Amino acid sequence: MTELLKSLDISASGMKAQGTRLRVIAENVANAGSTATTPDGQPYRRKLVTFGSTLDRALGAELVDVKRITRDTSAFGQRYQPGHPAANASGYVKTSNVNSLVEVADMRQAQRSYEANLRVLQTSRTMLQRTIDLLR
Repeated sequence: MTELLKSLDISASGMKAQGTRLRVIAENVANAGSTATTPDGQPYRRKLVTFGSTLDRALGAELVDVKRITRDTSAFGQRYQPGHPAANASGYVKTSNVNSLVEVADMRQAQRSYEANLRVLQTSRTMLQRTIDLLR
């Protein structure tokens, strides 16, 4: 019975971590088209989620968690738009380093992982309920 409870906690930690990842991806997608506001300014910089594991001594299991959320240091894009208020002397405006195709791929991966953890949670719950029914 305690193993079933462990699986519930492990799955829940995975769902929470992937939920955070999905929120960060949504923020990236929402800001994908942003530009700098001044010639020397910077547009939105893509965020990345790094996972880690934490030992839950009371549970006796490793749980996944969000270790940190960092900024992607890849280069910004540039778009020729000389009339823009953030255009530099050459007429180029810095654009966000968010690639929507990469974000969609990351979103699908996070979604699949979230769903896998949800299935484990549902299966564990069903097994726990059947065990309780047998004990009645």
